[in-house]
Amino acid sequence: MPLFNKKKRIQYLGFNDVWFSVVGILILSLSTDYIFNNSFQSYPLGLAFYSWGASLIVTICDWLIIRRILIFLRKKYPDFRDDVKRIVIFFIAIVTIILIVDYVGGSLIEYVYRLLGKNANYITQLKVLLPVTLVTIMIMAIYEAMYYYVRLKKSIREEEQTKQVMIQAQLDTLRNQAQPHFLFNSLNTLRDIIDYDTKEDAKDFVDNLSGVYRFIIESGNSNLISLKKELKFAKAYIHIQSERFGDNLKLTWDIPEDKLSTMIVPMSLQLLLENAIKHNIVSKAKPLLITVVIKVDTLVVSNKIQAKSTQTPSTKIGLNNIKKRYQLISNKTPVINNDGEYFTVSLPLLKASNQKTTHENINY
Repeated sequence: MPLFNKKKRIQYLGFNDVWFSVVGILILSLSTDYIFNNSFQSYPLGLAFYSWGASLIVTICDWLIIRRILIFLRKKYPDFRDDVKRIVIFFIAIVTIILIVDYVGGSLIEYVYRLLGKNANYITQLKVLLPVTLVTIMIMAIYEAMYYYVRLKKSIREEEQTKQVMIQAQLDTLRNQAQPHFLFNSLNTLRDIIDYDTKEDAKDFVDNLSGVYRFIIESGNSNLISLKKELKFAKAYIHIQSERFGDNLKLTWDIPEDKLSTMIVPMSLQLLLENAIKHNIVSKAKPLLITVVIKVDTLVVSNKIQAKSTQTPSTKIGLNNIKKRYQLISNKTPVINNDGEYFTVSLPLLKASNQKTTHENINY
């Protein structure tokens, strides 16, 4: 029973109400005694305690019965949409119980006092029961407020957990999308090597590619990665491409040491480098220069546009993938600029505090 089981008291009442019940019964019994008899002003001390004891007995009966009805109604109507119905029924129950218990209890107590030869008037009247009912409703309203607070807190936590699961699923999908995109472009590069270079060059490319994929696997399922690790991965990728293009592919790196600990979306820098190589001419006549620099709190990747006459079919995954992952993780979004001469992408550098917060631990 919830009366003796702490876990069930918390489940149905929202908190452990032992001390609340003790204090509430004392307040209600003293209020009732004051309204009915004002015993401690009207009677000698001994009789005053007898009189207050009678009010205490009636109050305990009121409290336990009303509390039991409260628990029953919460079991029967547990949802937020049933709150109005439950509270109306509970209000009617409070009034009914007070009328019945106080009238019957008062009559019995008066009868007992008469048998003992004591003079006490406990027959209740409606005008006297009204303030008792109001005090009881106010005390029981505290139960409702606590119960509503606990359920609201639980509802918010569950809603935020659901959102987190959905966001994580989207991030997993996008992250898993980026890897096939990398493989697709790598296979296109391998096809070109097979067509124009030696078999040994193709074998070296495959060996280096396997090393890069090992890095992808080791990076795990992180939604953010340090700039230091992303740079290591990007430079490993450029190393592979340099075996194919030699000095025709040039990169300028300007990364301050104090920015290496900042965070970035995994594979975002590599995808930008990959797209630049894929969509631009890289030749002796037209070397491709890519600059990777830090400006304020952004990583800026820029290259001169020298579009190929025959474009490799685009999957249109890379940039959209990066933008969506940034939007899901933070309130910052990459900035893409194409002025016809240069193609530039600015990736926000993040900190752990920049990640979108949830209300899982919210406290109102």
